[in-house]
Amino acid sequence: MANRIVLNTISYHGKGAIENVLPELTARGFKKAFVCTDPDLIKFGVSAKVTGLFDAAGYPYEIYSDIKANPTIENVQHGVSAFKASGADCIVAIGGGSAMDTAKAIGIIAENPEFADVRSLEGVAPTKKHAVFTVAVPTTAGTAAEVTINYVITDVEKKRKFVCVDVNDIPEIAVVDPDMMSTMPRSLTAATGMDALTHAIEGYITAGHCAISDMFHLEAIRLISKHLRGAVENTDEGREGMALGQYIAGMGFSNVGLGIVHSMAHGLSALYDTPHGVACAIILPTGLEYNAPVAGKRYRAIGKAMEVAGIDSMDDEEAARATIAAVRKLSADVGIPADLKGILKAEDIDFLSESAYADACRPGNPRETSVEEIKELYRGLM
Repeated sequence: MANRIVLNTISYHGKGAIENVLPELTARGFKKAFVCTDPDLIKFGVSAKVTGLFDAAGYPYEIYSDIKANPTIENVQHGVSAFKASGADCIVAIGGGSAMDTAKAIGIIAENPEFADVRSLEGVAPTKKHAVFTVAVPTTAGTAAEVTINYVITDVEKKRKFVCVDVNDIPEIAVVDPDMMSTMPRSLTAATGMDALTHAIEGYITAGHCAISDMFHLEAIRLISKHLRGAVENTDEGREGMALGQYIAGMGFSNVGLGIVHSMAHGLSALYDTPHGVACAIILPTGLEYNAPVAGKRYRAIGKAMEVAGIDSMDDEEAARATIAAVRKLSADVGIPADLKGILKAEDIDFLSESAYADACRPGNPRETSVEEIKELYRGLM
């Protein structure tokens, strides 16, 4: 079977990368930008690092910031209306996964109005046109939404998140500047960083992995495990390493899928507003233990990328245990809770398990699962 790899047309990396946003737009003749960003980034002057460049050049733009931490169908619908009314001809997404996911959905619907019912985009939607031309500028080192063909929207009415997968939604240009991430608080840096590690590890063991995705994921695991602690301490080296590591993880998992850690985490965010990265980090070791019977031989390479001491002399079972222990330690070192106590309610387990099984990430899991087995995984985390 042939493997497909979809990436940005152009990406910029490193300090000062945002200087390329405006030249890329003007070189293509775009006249006005629709800037998708969230209210906190406006409040703390992060978005202004980009919009200030527009102001200095007299370049027209309009800001859309009706975006929640877990973007909703309503956020998208309002955004589509705002985009149409703005007269903009391109989108600049500034933020984490929430701003970028909202921007992707807006851009897709604007060019494919037959999908105005946002729910119709769930799964692999047969859109015909590429989304509105988009430049994505991440402000967190975790989601890699700037390089993925996925976005996630919350259905408030049904209390669930749904994943949309569409090659037409990938931003044409990604601008990954660690300076845009320097104001992230410790807790957000830790959560988004562990989300990135989960992307890399789940992507490495997913059923659809291939040689190219393996290359991306192992390098991402190496970079993230080396730099996440420093990023939490806000060191320049840590920020730069995480900015690159999370992007490389996105290059991989976007093309081969994830697994039950993400499918289980989505429900927690939809039901309790649990930060996605926190949910992933808590569930990841349990997911690794669950998948060990079928994917455990691949854990040695993960452990080597994480520089687990003595792993070469261990048998496969020992290497798997040592790798899972290293994941737990990194998560604990950056302040992530060890379990779902105080988050998960017993009466919600049935609903969450059914939602996780129906989630678009679940089929990528290397081990066949069931609603009943997912229920046991949730219970084991209480």
